[in-house]
Amino acid sequence: MKTCVLYLHGRGGSAAEIEHYRPLFPGCAAVGLDYRGDTPWDVGEEIREAVEDLKNRYDSVILIANSIGAYFSMCAGVDKDVRRAYFISPVVDLERVILDMMSAADVTRETLREKGVIRTAFGETLSWEQLQWVRAHPPRWDAPTQILYGSRDNLVSLETVAAFAQTHGASLTVMEGGEHWFHTEEQMRFLDAWIREG
Repeated sequence: MKTCVLYLHGRGGSAAEIEHYRPLFPGCAAVGLDYRGDTPWDVGEEIREAVEDLKNRYDSVILIANSIGAYFSMCAGVDKDVRRAYFISPVVDLERVILDMMSAADVTRETLREKGVIRTAFGETLSWEQLQWVRAHPPRWDAPTQILYGSRDNLVSLETVAAFAQTHGASLTVMEGGEHWFHTEEQMRFLDAWIREG
């Protein structure tokens, strides 16, 4: 059976990160998607097109999605086309993340609605259009999924991820001392072992 591993990076990442995962899936093709959009609806469309293309060339698709890449994959509605998914530090509730950033930037809903787009002092852009879209399109996901979460994740709370895992029947592994961005040698060893055991 021909299988392809599709990797979706997080913010600031790149498709080239697939090279780290390639040896963990011997005998499988492996590709990374360097999506061009930055909204859930645009990136969702890119992911749908990529998965459709892979389905035409391979018998099955395994998804690895990092951070916001996991959210985008849920927006793409590709869960029925994925044999298995690995979510690393997934953003599973983008509305909560946006509201937390608004609070940190001292931006009210009224101000954001009035201005439309606000660039924060910490480098994030808040968008009223995106907040409304996220509220109107709660993510749906039904593929067999394993989640890796770092106990020191400063973007997504354990409660949020645990609730998502329970609701969606996903398995959840927590690395004590792990961060939102898995990047140290120890964290990457843990991540690799997690995938191999999956």
